[in-house]
Amino acid sequence: MNILEAYDLTGSLRDAAELAGCSHHTVARYVAGRERGRAPGAPARRPGVIDPFLPKLEELVDRSRGKIRADVAHDKITAMGYAGSERTTRRAVAGLKAAWHAGRRRVHRPWVPEPGMQSRVRLRRRPGDRAGGDGAVLLLAGMVAVPGDRPAAGQDLAERGRRDRRGAAPGGRGADVPADRQREDGTVTVEHVAGLPVRNAAAVELGRHYGLTIATCVPYDPASKGGSESTVKLAKADLVPAEANLRPAYASFAELETACLEFCEQVNARPHRVTRRVPAEMLGEERDRLHPVPEAPFTLALGVTRTVDAMSLVAFEGGQYSVPHQLAGQLVWVRRHGGQVVITRAGTAGVAEVARHLVTTPGSPRVDDAHYPPAPPGALARVPKARTRAEAEFLAIGDGARLWLAEAAAAGATRVRAKMAQAAQLAVLHGAAATDRALGQAAAAGRFADRDLALILAHEAAAGGGEPCRAGEQATLAQGTAAWARHGGQEASR
Repeated sequence: MNILEAYDLTGSLRDAAELAGCSHHTVARYVAGRERGRAPGAPARRPGVIDPFLPKLEELVDRSRGKIRADVAHDKITAMGYAGSERTTRRAVAGLKAAWHAGRRRVHRPWVPEPGMQSRVRLRRRPGDRAGGDGAVLLLAGMVAVPGDRPAAGQDLAERGRRDRRGAAPGGRGADVPADRQREDGTVTVEHVAGLPVRNAAAVELGRHYGLTIATCVPYDPASKGGSESTVKLAKADLVPAEANLRPAYASFAELETACLEFCEQVNARPHRVTRRVPAEMLGEERDRLHPVPEAPFTLALGVTRTVDAMSLVAFEGGQYSVPHQLAGQLVWVRRHGGQVVITRAGTAGVAEVARHLVTTPGSPRVDDAHYPPAPPGALARVPKARTRAEAEFLAIGDGARLWLAEAAAAGATRVRAKMAQAAQLAVLHGAAATDRALGQAAAAGRFADRDLALILAHEAAAGGGEPCRAGEQATLAQGTAAWARHGGQEASR
């Protein structure tokens, strides 16, 4: 700058050189460079041996879209007469490729999220041999992992929004829910037409029910796809059992849910690296911007409707499944979840699961005994009920009378009504308690003849109401031989 200032002051190369203390040739070089628009002090580019081949190198870089290797380019221009070194070629190719990429680089605008406007959702399947055997699925919302079942096509967001309200925005949801990918699996996107995803009508209906706009991520887009994948990356590193993180497999789904809750508490309680704030505190501020989630669920997520028949069974996919008998004649929702059939009921108090069965085949209904009341007594266990005055008088004697009537009817005794009338008369003479006890003894011994009850009462009256003889270690009821001995002695004397 001193040289150029001296030249502007004097207008002479030699005078400026004398004032700046340099050669007038140096002053002339700086002045000429300024006239050509070159920055002061920038080194002048000298002609090189590769200059005649630079147009060919530019053509090769453009045709290969910046992917050609320098050694390949060197072989091509060497065959055209280039006599320079490969090092010079590498420098030239590197500069041309950098210039080519600079003009075609994809520019990403930083995504600044508005609080309460978006909730990112990502379903991540885990191996089937972990957490229950059917393959657990993690519903990743924002930076929070929520465990859930694997729903059927078109049902994932609906039931998750109802069953697991511990997501990225407890108490509400944002206006947009970007899903993971634009897969044509029928969940969110049915097909693509001219590059535009055609939404599943059920997913659109779901979003309208919860006040959401469902969008899918664009592949290779950091602003949409990158956010979901970052959530998956964190969940895989901290939740999914793998040899890399040395986390053992879960023995039950409850352990998986506990691990998810612990992970949520851990990441939401420490300051974020970018915002330098605790997510739990930021969530408290965002909660005011969230609209409430409807208490009534989106019913498509519950499956198909079925009416419970008179036997408390519902038919689904050829099989029959039992539900509590109180639901007979009512409407329930049935869906298949892996190898199970889940039956729910939507009432005024909300949605509740009423039954869950393993999938069965036609002709083999799945019946749970807990869904039915105790079975009524059989034919041999019926309780006697009086229908006439005589029957009422007999049954009023007591439990022994009821037992005698049941045993007599089972044994096929004759003249039962006459014997009942006789028992009622004996109850007046001997008392109801003694007659009831005698009827019980007659029923236990199987004595249903005409005079059996009277003989039992006479024996008890003669014995003073003592206890009946019973066989035991000290006594036997077997008939002795004394009477036969006396009978033989009398015959001998005769």
